[in-house]
Amino acid sequence: MDDGAPAVDASLIARLRADPGRAPETLALAAAARHAPAASEWVAQQHGKGRTDAADLSARARRSHGRLARLGGAASGLGGIATVVPDLIAVAWIQSRMVFYIAGAHGYDPGDRMRPAELLVLQDVFDDPVAARSALDGVGASLAGAYVDQRLKRGDDEALVSRLVRMVAKKGGQRLAGRAIPGVASLFSAVQNESDTKALADEAIRFYGG
Repeated sequence: MDDGAPAVDASLIARLRADPGRAPETLALAAAARHAPAASEWVAQQHGKGRTDAADLSARARRSHGRLARLGGAASGLGGIATVVPDLIAVAWIQSRMVFYIAGAHGYDPGDRMRPAELLVLQDVFDDPVAARSALDGVGASLAGAYVDQRLKRGDDEALVSRLVRMVAKKGGQRLAGRAIPGVASLFSAVQNESDTKALADEAIRFYGG
């Protein structure tokens, strides 16, 4: 598995900031395009090495992405509140990558159109994959001709933070506060990013492992 943290494109960050209300759907579609091929390649490589046990592969994905989330949180947390948005986007991006890897580990095609819908269910954005897929179809159509206004107000970032916290953390308010405390934000972000990522991994393993 690639040990480097997957980069988030600046264009994706701009789209998330331009429409924070649909940030989960926008991120899920981008994740499917970016991470599904990588997940398929990773599974093929693991199988080529004789590693075919789903539980083992899932554990590898959980461990690796938990580490990526921890390292990313330690770096971005150095800026306190100023880096909350990029920190949350980065951990959401890493978590989405992990879910595609875990799905692939259990024999599900990472490129199937239902994978991003299932990601939204695992993130507690939707209760039903079918409803999530319908929402994704609507967002995908609107993004095709979208104009992203780069002159964004502070309120947009606040709305985006609210949506992202609900996606990546189980105790949103408490965990957001910790990310903004000078002197401890880096450690707090590192610990919580890893914890939240591993918790999501456990849910994904149950979901795909049956």
